[in-house]
Amino acid sequence: MAKSSDVGAPAATSDGDRLEFLPENSLGYLFRDIHRAFSRVLQTRIAAHGVTIGQWYFLRALWEEDGLTQRELSQRVGMMEPTTVTALNGMEKRGYVKRVRNTTDRRKVNIYLTDLGHSLRPKLLPFAMETNEMAATGVTAKEIEKVRQVLRHMKKNLEDAGH
Repeated sequence: MAKSSDVGAPAATSDGDRLEFLPENSLGYLFRDIHRAFSRVLQTRIAAHGVTIGQWYFLRALWEEDGLTQRELSQRVGMMEPTTVTALNGMEKRGYVKRVRNTTDRRKVNIYLTDLGHSLRPKLLPFAMETNEMAATGVTAKEIEKVRQVLRHMKKNLEDAGH
């Protein structure tokens, strides 16, 4: 088990009576910064196809499972439902998705990719792969797998803490 000092916990300063927790030592800040860097690089690549980074997450979820309800899609992507509605409005206007009233529960709306939405997958997915490869330059396959294991473990810890 890691010691708190190993994960960027507060360390005593020279005056001994205050604690310091620098952003560059915070896992949360590091995750935020790497996420922003991934997003910036990916956004520059997908923008030529008229897709925003916000729409990317919804497309990615629908490529994996088409026909999710708005609520399911929000949960998969980790966005609040009003944000999902706004993104879907833009995606519908661009012709990427269509909303279909659920036949068994009229209160629900299912989201389906259009032919155009499906056609974006082979165009955009290589950009995500390229971005991942770029980030992993100089990192061994063994290190990457360890990072994945650690991140999954940390995600579970935080999910368990949230319940």
